Parts: sequence; structure tokens; C-alpha cells
Amino acid sequence: MTENELSGLLIEHGQEHILEAYKRLDEEGKNKLSRQVERIDWSIVDMAVSEELAQKRGRLEPLSALEVPEIEKNKEQYEAQGLAAIRAGKVGAVLLAGGQGTRLGSDGPKGKYNIGITRDVFIFERLIRNLLDVTDKAGCFVPLYIMTSDKNNDETVAFFEEKNYFGYPKAFVKFFEQEMAPSVDFNGKLYMEAKDSLSLYPNGNGGWFYSMAVTGVLKDVKDRGIEWLNIFAVDNVLQRIADPVFVGATLSSGCVSGAKVVRKADPNEKVGVLCLEDGKPSIVEYYEMTDEMINSREANGDLSYNFGVILNYLFRVDKLEEIMNEKMPVHVVEKKIPYISESGGYVKPEEPNGYKFELLVLDMIHLLDNCLSFEVVRDYEFAPIKNKTGVDSVESAQALLKKNGVQL
Repeated sequence: MTENELSGLLIEHGQEHILEAYKRLDEEGKNKLSRQVERIDWSIVDMAVSEELAQKRGRLEPLSALEVPEIEKNKEQYEAQGLAAIRAGKVGAVLLAGGQGTRLGSDGPKGKYNIGITRDVFIFERLIRNLLDVTDKAGCFVPLYIMTSDKNNDETVAFFEEKNYFGYPKAFVKFFEQEMAPSVDFNGKLYMEAKDSLSLYPNGNGGWFYSMAVTGVLKDVKDRGIEWLNIFAVDNVLQRIADPVFVGATLSSGCVSGAKVVRKADPNEKVGVLCLEDGKPSIVEYYEMTDEMINSREANGDLSYNFGVILNYLFRVDKLEEIMNEKMPVHVVEKKIPYISESGGYVKPEEPNGYKFELLVLDMIHLLDNCLSFEVVRDYEFAPIKNKTGVDSVESAQALLKKNGVQL
């Protein structure tokens, strides 16, 4: 992009302050900032000043799940089918690890956080151990793709190297960086995080498959003949990865995707719920639910909207390729965004001061024809670490790990 093109683009979108910052840079800084501006999706930035930020929802209805008693009854069959798929090389796993451990008081990648009590036990380590439980049983390894971000990629890769991949063979692990999105103030003005850099953040967990494609990692998936990808988040230290029972049940159901779910602890639990939207699978967030939906019950007394997602999904690769170029909803989220002021000072706000833009993996579900809702037992597969103390914290996860016999 020439300097004139850059100037015209920034003026067109009302970002003259970025142009002024650009003029003060040396040649190297100008090239860096120009490359960042060139990659901006302006249709997303324009959403910051849109009159309507909320997504319009269709007609929502409850969606039943394959419940634990039924799973237990057919467990041997499901597990055998899942193990056969794993042994045939048809299953891969994708770890979404682009975030930092900021809320835990750590500046590094969240997966580096040490949850041990009497010894070192890292989040990444627990996840690899969970995957090894499956590969030990299958007698073969599952290709693992780890999505990092521009902010934590180098540190994440170095950590895995330092820890010798926690015993997982390096040949079966590939890292890739997710796309970044700009942050803006409430008037849609781009923030800068340094004199030569925009304030960029990972664009949410929903861009993982597109990022696999643009980084070339998807070619490895295709070359290996992988047909199914199990997507999971970094913060749930109890989750089963490439779980053969889940894989087998999804294959047996004929569905093109699957989602692990837990029964809600109470009607008002703050968790997204798997449901139907205009007849297709979807996820409704807790803050989108009406009182009627929250308290609605079935004839047997169970909540109608009873199954919360835990960000552990199974997707058919060919179906993901079909929807890859479809426009996913962009979620505009108020955040506290540190930035460089026009005078060059670093500002760390105590209140939300702008927007970040995120794609969410849950929206991919609605682009597909069907999804198996697969119930798991909360205390054995759901120990998220989102806070340092309290609900969904390091403390609560440690207690659940101990309950499951993990030495900390």
C-alpha cells in the first residue's frame, strides 16, 4: 500500500489520528503500521457506531440431548467406533489457546499457568495428559493443532519445547496463529498500543478454522486424511479430548457436528445453552434468554433449556470447508482496552472504554445442518479456570481435579 493509498483509506474511515501517528514514524515503523491498516476489515470497525449492536435471533426452541444413561448403555459400542476412527487417522484435535492469563494475574499464555499445590502442574500439561489417556488406549497418536495468537505464540512454542511437549511426540503437534482484530473507542476510533502499532487482539475463538486455512495448517489436516476435528478450549482442565465415546456417538448419530454439554446447575447459571433456532442447532447465551425460557420445564420437571455447552465440539472437516466463506456474526464486546494516548502516554483504564470484535465458535454450529448434544457429567469433565478465586476458578478446578484423583 502506497502512502497516498494509506492516507486516503484512513481519511475515508475517519481515522486521521492514525495518519498523524504514521507521519511521526521512521521507515520501519511506517511499514509495520501500514501492514496492520491494510489488513483491517472496515465493515467490522463500522459496527462500533452502528445503532444496533445486538444480533437478531430467530425462533428459539429447546433441543434434547443424548443423556448420560443412554450413553452408558451404549458406551462400548460408541467407544469401539470412536477408537476405530482414531486408529484410522480420521480424528484430529484443535486446542484454542490464543489468550493470556491476565485474569489469573499472569502476563503469559493462559496454558502456562501453574495450578499445582505441592508440585508444578501446568494447564497445558493437564490437557496433554488428558489426550494421552486416549492415545494410550488407542495405541496411536492424534494430530494436535494448537491455535496461538500474535501476543503469545513465541512464548507458547518455547514453553512446549522447554517441557519436551509434556511427553507428546513433536511430530504430531503443529502451532498456528489466529487472525487479529483492531480495538476501537466508543466512537469507532482505532486505538494504538504502541507508537508504531494498532491495538490488536485475537479475533475470538470462532475464527479458528479460517486461521487454519490461511496459515497453511489445514493442508496438513487434509494430507493426513483427517475427517473430524475436536475443538476444545484451554481453560477446562478436566475435559476429555478426542474422546472415543463422543466421537463414536457422533458418528453413530449421523450428525455433522457434536457438542459436549452439562446439565445446568440451576436455571440462572451463566452458560450458553444448546437449542434450535429456526429449526437448526444453535446456542443461546444466558443473557439472551427470557424469564419464560429460563424457567420453562418439561413434563418430567427438567428444565426445557437444560444443557449448557462447555466449548468442546466435534466438526466434520468437509462441512467446515463448505461454510468457511460464509459471513459469521461478529460480536461487539465492551472491554477495558489499554492504549497509547496522543501525547504518547500509556493509559490502562479501570472501566470499559471501547469495543473488541469477536467471532465465536458457537456460531459455527448454527451454520451446520445438525448437531449431537452429548451430555457429560459436570464433576468429571468440566473444571473451567476463568478466575483466580471463587466460581470457575483455580481453587474450584483444583478441588475437582483432586476429586478425580489428580495429584497436585
